[in-house]
Amino acid sequence: MRTEQRRVVSVGEYLVSGGDDQQLITYSLGSCIGLTLYDPTAGIGGLLHAQMPLSRTSPERSRERPAMFVDTGVAALLEDLLGMGASRRQLVACIAGAANLLDDDRLFDVGRRNHLVLRKMLWKNGILVAAEDVGGSCSRTMWLDTATGRTGLKRQGTVIDLHPGPTGAAAGSH
Repeated sequence: MRTEQRRVVSVGEYLVSGGDDQQLITYSLGSCIGLTLYDPTAGIGGLLHAQMPLSRTSPERSRERPAMFVDTGVAALLEDLLGMGASRRQLVACIAGAANLLDDDRLFDVGRRNHLVLRKMLWKNGILVAAEDVGGSCSRTMWLDTATGRTGLKRQGTVIDLHPGPTGAAAGSH
């Protein structure tokens, strides 16, 4: 029987984990963007919950909290994963969030901009997206099981296997 440890990733944060039985989870992905990166060979993964697309809007804040922004958050997450022994070529990427909440006129369109910046950052780093669940007008919960590589999410009460992981892990209850 597995005894999984749950670690919560808050807004503007990321966590990495390697070689252990943990669930990295983040809640309330509205216009924010969630990204999981997992190296199935090394068994190393991470989860980012970024709020804003570009750090240039607040350079001082991005130095204090790089994960607040998509561009600096992805860079920091990648640096830590690669430093732990993950291979850029092996990384499996999953994306969730980027909803349009409370902005019916799309004046700021933060969700869409977060998604565009994230896709560009991944493309520049040669990382393909394995699965995504973005847009719409609902909030999401996203998690990564570091033992199996399974990425899941919960949207409007429905649990979805976003990516089964390399082991083909079966869906569980969350």
